[in-house]
Amino acid sequence: MTTTEPGRALIESGFGIAGSMTGSAATVVYAPDDAALQLDDRFAACLRGLADDLADGGLPRRERARAGAALAFAVEHGVSLSRRDRHVRADGFFTERAGGRVAAREVGEGVLLAARSSAEERRVRHLGYLFAEVVCSPDVDAALADRTLLLTRSLTWRQLALLAAVGRRERAPLPLTPLPADPRAWVTWGALEDLVELQRAGLLDPPVAVPRPGGAAQPRLRPADLRLTRRGVLVHRLLALDFVHPDDVDAALAALG
Repeated sequence: MTTTEPGRALIESGFGIAGSMTGSAATVVYAPDDAALQLDDRFAACLRGLADDLADGGLPRRERARAGAALAFAVEHGVSLSRRDRHVRADGFFTERAGGRVAAREVGEGVLLAARSSAEERRVRHLGYLFAEVVCSPDVDAALADRTLLLTRSLTWRQLALLAAVGRRERAPLPLTPLPADPRAWVTWGALEDLVELQRAGLLDPPVAVPRPGGAAQPRLRPADLRLTRRGVLVHRLLALDFVHPDDVDAALAALG
């Protein structure tokens, strides 16, 4: 069926990133009576409003595709959460406040801004998932969602994959081999820099060891020593990093040498 709805076309424009599910996601949002799957009406209306606002904005082609894919992934994860009995919150998150602003809308706008600027497009999926996670998490307000977006803005895809690896350590144990102290290969050096930055950002424990003058040598860190901090748990949870593909996790760990 051909449609002239600009917002629907925007979601479908994410095909190159999100695949054929963009068509189904657009149907869920714009023609729920024709959809095999259903989404909460309030969430669907919010997604529709976001898509409609961006549709006529003259976005560059790739930014448009990223925005459409992020909305489609939000639909996908929202449907998945509802099947697991995680329902859309009923705490005023979709209620208009003074000034005409709506918390759900603010989070959605932040997600789409982040998605549009994500040259590493594997991030887009998890930004869409973040929107759905927040919509179904009454313990997370708009300010905390914004803090999470700020935390993740400068993280590389490999850093997100490393967080995913640590988060699933109970199911897939991390390597016991000590990390190299002074790697010669650039890829290994870069991966270790990614890891150190995660520690410095307070996303991973233990923090970066600072040797004391004349003190004993610090034991060499192993991937198996790493733990998510509370801040790391927040990022892992809201970006649904459990869904990072195992190949990406394995590649991130392999890069550490």
